[in-house]
Amino acid sequence: MAELTCERPAVWPRGHHAGAVYGKAQGTVSSWVEFWSDAVVQFQKKACRPRDQLVDVSRRYPAAWDLFDRVRASRGEAGVGGLRSWPDWCFMPSVAAYAAVCEQHGLAKLGPDSALLGDVPLLAALGAWRNTQGIYRFDPAVYEALVATPVTGDLPAQVLLRLPEWCVYVETPGLTFGEGGAVSGFFAHLDWDPSTQRTELRLLVDCDAGLVPLPLVLGAGSLEAAIDDFVRGAAERARDAGLVQGLDGQSLNRISSLARCVEPMVSLLLYLCSTAAEIDKGGVRPQNPEPKRVKGGWRLFAAQKVTTWPVGVRLGAALRLALDSGAAGEDAGAGGGDLSAAAPRAHIRRAHWHGFWSGPLDPAKGQRVYELRWMPPIPVNVGDVDGLPAVVRGVA
Repeated sequence: MAELTCERPAVWPRGHHAGAVYGKAQGTVSSWVEFWSDAVVQFQKKACRPRDQLVDVSRRYPAAWDLFDRVRASRGEAGVGGLRSWPDWCFMPSVAAYAAVCEQHGLAKLGPDSALLGDVPLLAALGAWRNTQGIYRFDPAVYEALVATPVTGDLPAQVLLRLPEWCVYVETPGLTFGEGGAVSGFFAHLDWDPSTQRTELRLLVDCDAGLVPLPLVLGAGSLEAAIDDFVRGAAERARDAGLVQGLDGQSLNRISSLARCVEPMVSLLLYLCSTAAEIDKGGVRPQNPEPKRVKGGWRLFAAQKVTTWPVGVRLGAALRLALDSGAAGEDAGAGGGDLSAAAPRAHIRRAHWHGFWSGPLDPAKGQRVYELRWMPPIPVNVGDVDGLPAVVRGVA
């Protein structure tokens, strides 16, 4: 059996064929624009994986979206599965997806060994993503730094309740997922269990082996603790997903390595949820749709097309500038130049997450808010990020 590894990616290699153009995308925003345009063209020439997966599940479950509409329309009343209400950050609890699978196949419930159970997380994720169809494409330098940033410390798990849309699809060039193969990206959405009142981050990993569901329980503790709990319980999930065979000591070590692949995905999501996240497309930011009045009530209408959101374009330009400045400073030092009177050159410090609580201490005066910021690996002598242009132009 091949070794299960969680390889940190090189910058936009394989899959989007962007490794060839990255060489010209270092240092300036204009060269990054050229890189972005090439990547967009290459992406458009290929099938859009998340959109194709949505089309496929819609064909297999043609009545699912109508059932979802009925569940949301009856919110506040006794509906499917006894659903009355749920938090706004959850599009719909997965119990509705379970009901849709049962309804499609004429079953009252699914047996514990039913192969149809695997369709429940697919319907839940794609049913939520269908409303916005957002694909998040990180700047290569920001992406590489984020997946290398460990999720440690006392970061509260509740930070992830701030996802910009009910469900996001994040591209992950260069990431591998054990025997599941290369990871093109992953869906991420929030789920809420009405029976246990438990909150979960649901990942649906889009890898060569197919769509692999991974649930991460978000309790009152830290995200680091949540990931550790996930790793400890990963053996059964990996076996059920067909990613390993047997559970001997060697397999358990491999499963632990496989489960750790969740951490870079969580780090990417944390940036999307952070206070200063740079997600912008012509001055427009992602958001969930508002229901529209129709005959008999209100209804959500699904997005008509995919929207690709550039993430961290200006920050990526600053990172490349810092790297180039640091390399130039090292070259000058090697040449014997006198740098003693010069200002400290731009240099790289390890990226990390930083958070703090703000707001009144007295609960009667208002609610305290946890502010999360990603401290990028460019703390010294980097120019004004907001002053850098971020124009993305397509290729004619």
